[in-house]
Amino acid sequence: MEVNSVIIQENIEKAKKGDQVAFTFLLDFFWNEVYGFMLKRTENETDTDDIVIETFAKAFDKISTYNPEYGFNTWLIAIAKNVHIDMLRKKKSSLFIEMNDEEDHQAYSVADDSNSAEDELIIEQNLAQLLQYIKQLKPAYQEVIQMRYFQEMTYQEMAEQIDEPLNNIKIKLLRAKKLLAEIISGKNK
Repeated sequence: MEVNSVIIQENIEKAKKGDQVAFTFLLDFFWNEVYGFMLKRTENETDTDDIVIETFAKAFDKISTYNPEYGFNTWLIAIAKNVHIDMLRKKKSSLFIEMNDEEDHQAYSVADDSNSAEDELIIEQNLAQLLQYIKQLKPAYQEVIQMRYFQEMTYQEMAEQIDEPLNNIKIKLLRAKKLLAEIISGKNK
């Protein structure tokens, strides 16, 4: 066994115990390989970013199921392929369908489905609740959530504004989303 594979196995074992430094090591070590593989498949950087981030999130959530008989990179690629397939299915099911004139006329006669005042109030209350959950995160995590989802900044824009490497931004956002999900699920029990 070469030195790299020993270090990788050690970090996998540490990650299985929840060691964040080990998670970061694995993400840094395998990011480019998974990203490059998916970029060739999707030919779209935005989709690739989303797929790879979701891949690592799923991998870290399910790391206890990893079988060391297989390469860790092979396992990650398999997860990435599945994430990509799921994304394609979602896109396919949401594609716009062509309508003929009769169907077009029927579509215009459908009742107005815009939000009522009650709907708007519910949306505002949910947003206010979400903001309360976000405030429970550490400031660094609040910042990346705010930048990505409220200011709709790209990862690159975030990296430049915070003056941190791109992978750090991706890791921070990954952790922020996971912590936020834990806070929300904890409140809804």
